[in-house]
Amino acid sequence: MPVRLIVASSLLLLAAGCDRTPPDPHAMRPDDAAVTSAGRKVYEQHCAACHGARLQGQPNWRLRDAAGRLPAPPHDASGHTWHHPDEVLFRITKYGVARAANLKDYDSAMPAYEGVLGDAEIVAALSWIQSQWPPEIRKAQREVDAAHRANAAKP
Repeated sequence: MPVRLIVASSLLLLAAGCDRTPPDPHAMRPDDAAVTSAGRKVYEQHCAACHGARLQGQPNWRLRDAAGRLPAPPHDASGHTWHHPDEVLFRITKYGVARAANLKDYDSAMPAYEGVLGDAEIVAALSWIQSQWPPEIRKAQREVDAAHRANAAKP
């Protein structure tokens, strides 16, 4: 293929808004069967003990325990996980609640998985969680995520 044709084709794609920007490596992929299959295994090994095998969370998850900590919330449609954008869910999982939310003195039983799980494993586990939500909850979370991304992109 002549070089001029390749350059012209590339310029047309760019002009049409079809740039080849790589996808966000931290974006959740609940429709990717390979990712969610791996994510289920990560969830079962690292998350289910607290958040439940069926994503149900711990009893009375909205009430602080004797130590002042909140029990593990559910990750199913009854919880608040879907109210958060992907980036926030990723940061909470990787860095823990206090660091992710910039709350220096926040005490949480939620461990930070930095150094325990790689970024791809965190994305996989969160993608599996999202894949378990009903369509209307997944749609609502995508809207939350899109709004967050739009606000983050503003100068």
